[in-house]
Amino acid sequence: MNDANPLTKVITRHLRITGRVQGVGYRWNMAQQAQALGVSGWVRNRLDGSVEAVACGPVDAVQALVDWAQSGPMGARVDGVVVSEAEGGELPSGFEQQETV
Repeated sequence: MNDANPLTKVITRHLRITGRVQGVGYRWNMAQQAQALGVSGWVRNRLDGSVEAVACGPVDAVQALVDWAQSGPMGARVDGVVVSEAEGGELPSGFEQQETV
């Protein structure tokens, strides 16, 4: 029997989203999606116009958030989402919006 069920394994991913993703409620909507999926982490705007996020949770939940990030909320235009592995580090217990960097 294999104890490493990929659906219960916890992963952490870093996302960088480009396009028209600021001023359209992207961060707020991502936080709502993440909370509904049970994903912890954070999301913030970047001065270059992109949005950056770190998501930690079960594989299926994090993948669902990555899938959502591909289109974002109504009014957003997502040109690209770069996903990479990330260290868990100090993450909030929930999912929060952070200040622009």
